[in-house]
Amino acid sequence: MRSIIETSHRRSINYGLQPESSAELTALARGDLSVLIEQNRLLHAHAVPAMETLYQQIVDTHHMVILTDAAGVIVHSLGDDDFLAKADRVALKPGAAWSEACRGTNAIGTAIAEKSPALVHADQHYLAANHFLTCSAAPITDHKGNVIGVLDVSGDRRSFHKHTMALVRMSALMIENQLFAANFEEAITLHFHTRPEFVGTLMEGIASFTPGGRFLAANRNGLFQLGLPLSGLQTHSFSSLFGLPVSALYEHYRTAAPGMLNLCMHNGVRVHGRAQLRLSNSVFQPPLRPAPPAAPQARRLSGLRYLRTGDAQLEQVIDKVSRVLGHDIPIMIMGETGTGKELLAQAIHHDSPRAASPFVAVNCASIPETLIESELFGYEDGAFTGARKKGATGKILQANGGTLFLDEIGDMPVSLQARLLRVLQERMVTPLGSDKSIPVDIELVCATNHNLRERMAQRLFREDLYYRLNGLVVKLPPLRERSDLDAVVRKILASEAESSRYRISSELQKLFHQHCWPGNLRQLTNLLRTAIVMAGSEQEIGLRHMPDDFLDDIAQSPPPDASASSEHLPSAGGKLEDMQQSMITAALQAHGGNVSATARALGVSRNTVYRKVKGLQ
Repeated sequence: MRSIIETSHRRSINYGLQPESSAELTALARGDLSVLIEQNRLLHAHAVPAMETLYQQIVDTHHMVILTDAAGVIVHSLGDDDFLAKADRVALKPGAAWSEACRGTNAIGTAIAEKSPALVHADQHYLAANHFLTCSAAPITDHKGNVIGVLDVSGDRRSFHKHTMALVRMSALMIENQLFAANFEEAITLHFHTRPEFVGTLMEGIASFTPGGRFLAANRNGLFQLGLPLSGLQTHSFSSLFGLPVSALYEHYRTAAPGMLNLCMHNGVRVHGRAQLRLSNSVFQPPLRPAPPAAPQARRLSGLRYLRTGDAQLEQVIDKVSRVLGHDIPIMIMGETGTGKELLAQAIHHDSPRAASPFVAVNCASIPETLIESELFGYEDGAFTGARKKGATGKILQANGGTLFLDEIGDMPVSLQARLLRVLQERMVTPLGSDKSIPVDIELVCATNHNLRERMAQRLFREDLYYRLNGLVVKLPPLRERSDLDAVVRKILASEAESSRYRISSELQKLFHQHCWPGNLRQLTNLLRTAIVMAGSEQEIGLRHMPDDFLDDIAQSPPPDASASSEHLPSAGGKLEDMQQSMITAALQAHGGNVSATARALGVSRNTVYRKVKGLQ
């Protein structure tokens, strides 16, 4: 912020302001203020609820929450009475202008000038009259990136808190997302993120399209995830950005209980998403046409044979589950995070007699405790405040005839474990708000990384449910204990890059064997997926395509087997750290000492180059 403050002070001088000038106390008359609010009606309507929520988090801390228009004129404010009296002395109130031209350096005016969040504390304010303030402001932008207002929290400098800015930025983002939704009510709107648990949160990307699929707009996080400027997106469509025809999107939402979308973006990154298809203020219904003949449900599930890659421990697991398929024996999969528990569950379903029926996965840890009951059992219309009209089908009923996979079963709230046990024993489901029980026929597969016996001892898991689920228990080995790493790498590369055949360089392959893989298969898959994007048209993936954190982890951790360290370490210099520094030194010389060019060539950050070079000095 220091450079921003210095630049802002120079602008204040150019405006002809003097630091000791008295504060301008004039403000708009009530009638003119009413006109201003009407001119900013949509912004005001969506910002006020967010302001009230924000104020509840800072109440009684000598602060106030402020909303301005694009020119910095205050449209609305609320705050503690004792501080409002102080703020009134410098006209920090509705109708007053707080642009830099009027007030010099201040959070509101500087946020507008810089088009970015601004924190101005105490004597960083240009006018001495405002030195008693500490202010955090974030601009509010529309879907075109234009600043349409500012959200600000101002308070007594003695009450400064470093977390205030984070609250302001989150609230501004909330307002932007609500304004975005209001601007595109009649459109296809996709909510997406690389992590499914972030869909529906402030972290999600949002993009809207015409009913025909032409790109309209995206919010800030959407633009960031898509990796293209707004101008570059104008020529795109839903299909070109997410690899799915609009017709297939409509078909997906024709089903009674459509699940989350699994999409591959234009840059190769996979995302999860939910779409809203709206036309004429109602949920879009595809044109009436003859129903197509029933076809097997499209699913990207592979069988147990696909998982056979030569590891003896995994072979034993596959042999065990193969013997119980179709015998109505519940299967419990144990293993560390990322070892492939859901992949095994999908393979079990694929090879079972129920393969043509639904496979429904539920992560018991990612669903809020307040929602998991309705998510599992469903509910009737009016079962609780906010319930959808016509109710909703629960995951258990969605899996009827097929397989229900309960991931992270050890994190299921104890209060729901009794209901689940009753369903498994009686094979009947009663939705929330209903007095009717519905028969259900499911194959059950569960998974957990917890020790359930320890959870039982802590009274966090019911003993009777444990023995109901404890039909066949198998444990997946962590990646560091498997003997088939090379085969796994080849299989992941083949599945993630269908159009090209990539290979791993010998030196990188040695590093892979050295690494302890705390994130297991999930970590390896994400690493290779990113490396494919980094490699582009290159066929060989090497060190230069690896992210900084992976290389740092390798450098800082010893090999899993100390006796094998000489076998797995690269030969250059005998140590990975030496090899990295040698590579960077050679690249620096090749690029005439240009750090930026060296970083680009090696595919690392400039900070990494600086850090490694400093280690040589």
